[in-house]
Amino acid sequence: MVLAIKLSFLLLLTLFSSFANYGFSLYEDQVGLMDWRQQYLGKAKHALFHSSKSGRKRVVVSTEENVIASLDLRHGEIFWRHVLGPNDPIDGIEFVLGKYVVSLSSEGNFLRAWNLPDGQMAWESFLQGTSPSKSLLLVPKSLKANQETVILVFSRSCLHAVSSLDGEVIWKIDLTENSVEIQKIIQLHDSDIIYAVGFSSPTQLDQFQINVKSGELLKHQTATFSGGFSGELVSVSDDVLVTVDTARSNLVIINFKNGEIGILQSPIAPVIDEFSGLMEIVPSKLSGLLAVKVNSLLTLVRVKGEGELEVVDKIPGQATVSDALLVSENQHAAALAHHEGSHMHLTVKLIDNWSTSFIDENIVIDKQRGSVQKVFLNSYIRTDRSHGFRALLVMEDHSLLLVQQGEIVWSREDGLASIVNVVTSELPVEKKGVSIAKVENNLIEWLQGHLLKLKGTLMIASPEDVVAIQNMRLKSSDKSKMSRDHNGFRKLLIVLTKSGKLFALHSGDGRVVWSRLLQPFHKSKDCAPRWLNIYQWQDPHHRAMDENPSVLVVGRCGQSMDGPGLLSFVDTYTGKEISSSSQTHSIVKVIPLPFTDSTERRLHILIDAEGRAHLYPQTSEAIGILQSEFSNIYWYSVEADSGIIKGHALMRKCVDVVDDYCFESKDVWLIMLPSDSEKIIASATRKLNEVVHTQAKVVADQDVMYKYISKNLLFLATVAPKSSGEIGTTTPEDSWLVVYLIDIVNGRILHRMIHHGSTGPVHAVFSENWVVYHYFNLKAHRYEMSVVEIYDQSRADNIDVWKLIIGKHNLTTPISSYSRPEILAKSQSYFFTHSVKAISVTSTSKGITSKQLLIGTINDQILALDKRYLDPRRSINPSQAEREEGVIPLTDSLPIIPQTYVTHALQVEGLRGIMTIPAKLESTTLAFAYGVDLFFTRITPSRTYDSLTEDFSYALLLITIVALVIAIFATWVLSERKELQDKWK
Repeated sequence: MVLAIKLSFLLLLTLFSSFANYGFSLYEDQVGLMDWRQQYLGKAKHALFHSSKSGRKRVVVSTEENVIASLDLRHGEIFWRHVLGPNDPIDGIEFVLGKYVVSLSSEGNFLRAWNLPDGQMAWESFLQGTSPSKSLLLVPKSLKANQETVILVFSRSCLHAVSSLDGEVIWKIDLTENSVEIQKIIQLHDSDIIYAVGFSSPTQLDQFQINVKSGELLKHQTATFSGGFSGELVSVSDDVLVTVDTARSNLVIINFKNGEIGILQSPIAPVIDEFSGLMEIVPSKLSGLLAVKVNSLLTLVRVKGEGELEVVDKIPGQATVSDALLVSENQHAAALAHHEGSHMHLTVKLIDNWSTSFIDENIVIDKQRGSVQKVFLNSYIRTDRSHGFRALLVMEDHSLLLVQQGEIVWSREDGLASIVNVVTSELPVEKKGVSIAKVENNLIEWLQGHLLKLKGTLMIASPEDVVAIQNMRLKSSDKSKMSRDHNGFRKLLIVLTKSGKLFALHSGDGRVVWSRLLQPFHKSKDCAPRWLNIYQWQDPHHRAMDENPSVLVVGRCGQSMDGPGLLSFVDTYTGKEISSSSQTHSIVKVIPLPFTDSTERRLHILIDAEGRAHLYPQTSEAIGILQSEFSNIYWYSVEADSGIIKGHALMRKCVDVVDDYCFESKDVWLIMLPSDSEKIIASATRKLNEVVHTQAKVVADQDVMYKYISKNLLFLATVAPKSSGEIGTTTPEDSWLVVYLIDIVNGRILHRMIHHGSTGPVHAVFSENWVVYHYFNLKAHRYEMSVVEIYDQSRADNIDVWKLIIGKHNLTTPISSYSRPEILAKSQSYFFTHSVKAISVTSTSKGITSKQLLIGTINDQILALDKRYLDPRRSINPSQAEREEGVIPLTDSLPIIPQTYVTHALQVEGLRGIMTIPAKLESTTLAFAYGVDLFFTRITPSRTYDSLTEDFSYALLLITIVALVIAIFATWVLSERKELQDKWK
């Protein structure tokens, strides 16, 4: 029997050693099982088509998210992409030399050339100037492949000529003294002379004639127009420009024939019937035509000699026209897109003969994409040698579509590159009942799958088996099912984008379950909706399981804070808009309350510009709930520009407004910071739904410290006004960072600390009783992270057991924000090597699992940093008791461990925010990061201590148990036989 026990122990040791790797490492083939990433571009501003006989057809686009990318024209996939950063907007793109695409960005400061096939940067040129101005990019028409020429750039009041081969500035002309805002750079008939045209005053036009090769200023002419110039100059032909007068009722036609300036005024009323209102010129390059919009009517006007105007076409409603495209010698075509009912009508016409149409197609487009915003036209030669056309459409929801032969070839949901906010929703409960055939099929797949897993464990799997194992993992994980799972991993991510569109993304694989564009239902002449945020509205659990969950989307009309508010209630299962309304009051702030009614709708208070509070839902039950908690509702406001923090509370019902759900508010407290020494730059509060497992914290000497847990705490960071700009603009002596912890109920400052020689930007996260913030130390020339933990000293006597026995304890004493708490604050600072874009903290369902900070670094990756490294009790030589508790010895820097990057080797380009969602499984947190890209993953800060991994080998466990039984039986037989032989001896 001793031999049997030893053999069993050896087999068990081998079994658990084989399983140990699964819990503490991540193999290459496991990437993508629990996480996903999606790459986007944003709303396209410019597009250039490129076709070559040797290479693949592509389209190069630049977007509002400062992205320049090359897309496969066949499938819409990304060949290469560069995200230039939030402060580097792209002003224009052009092709040069047949192998580069040049981009002008950052208001004309940077000119870069990108290699067309692979996107590598060939050169970069920094263009200096004297004063901010409009930026223009022009590649002269005489440019031929592999022949050096100049690229003309106007930026910061200077005209530059840049070499297309190496980016060197050949010549530069400073126009600051002339105070001219250049509007157009024109080259006439492939000559060496260019014309720079602009305005030096509302009534004066300036023209500069420049030799493009030498940069010599040949002539400077001016002309005045008493009616004044308004808006931009639009090029109608090589020598004719058009703008509007100050009254916006007449066209101003400017020509440059024979090198002289001629100005003609042509009224628009005679050619447009029932003209009223203001006229607007649509920026376009139509080579002979002009697009004018009057009262939402798009009119195409041909400009003839001597200022004569001819109306070519009138398109009512939403319509968009493309730039002119050269299809053959001296023939140009343009695309016109407008909506007719549920269809989009696309026509391509010859500009010189507008009655001639190359194509005339009706295309079915999902109405949730909205109207067409921009059209980019491209042509190709068909097999019958006729001209074919494809159009790249930019839609109202920022999506990108390629249309050809009346069909949508591909589409991209690039609106997801501009997410405003995210909430989550539970999926429906899975319905009971499974067929016998499905059970048998699943049993066979289960056996086959575990056989493959066993081969992989024993390292005898073929490459085909490895692929099959990975596919089986993706299929068997059930992560993309449209129902809840018992671990709470599957959820719906409801995201609101800048375009006003809602998307429901499945957390399993990131696919779009449904989408809804809110704009068309609220857009009107008097209201241009701007959607601000999204909130949980109804989340049924027990009392209302037959109801679908829903969200509240809040917006306002226009940019003004006084604009009327907009509310939209959307079903998160179907995407259907349950109801919507336009409010008479404005919406400045939304306060979700921790109360729900009988249908589990969460109560919200909407604060208007006059400080009044409006209750939603507007029901008598909601009024009753609010009245019972009337004296316990407080909120705060931060006026960063004036340095004022205020506390507010409800006072009474509105007197001058007949509305039972309107309440007046009062100012409870006010903190005014000195404007000459402090400027507010950041604030943070705790999550409303955060769960704290225990208030007590047992330290090394068996003492108990009580966390100061309050949802009414505000973290505030201020800097010296001189250092509120970019890092390095001030000296350490003139810089300081001040942080506050403020109780928003009574305005009491619980803690204040100054970091001398430090400045922003500040990123902070508040959880339980601690706050962690990131900033820059000018003295050390390094980034730092500091932690502040606060403890309740008024409960310190509760550790005395004798007081508990005789009843002299205060465990049952209610905590009030109006009482003066005895606070103990502990803090510590550490160097951190990275700049930070976003910071968050993991959250779990019960709050038991240890915390990790999720830090979005400057290289667009997410680092998981254990909170124990940011423990203020760390010391250089911790005691033995502290070591046993887990206190890490003090170092001046926080560690950067490559294995702790939750994004692995991936990047979340343009990272703006990180959201954490607790799963039902206590060990697991769901993390969603968004920017230009989207990334989702599951994080286990304390490992998966409460579950087995998905790739746990049950087959190997079964084989081990069988082997143990056989070994025990065999050794028992051998042992009995040996005993029998010994007895015969």
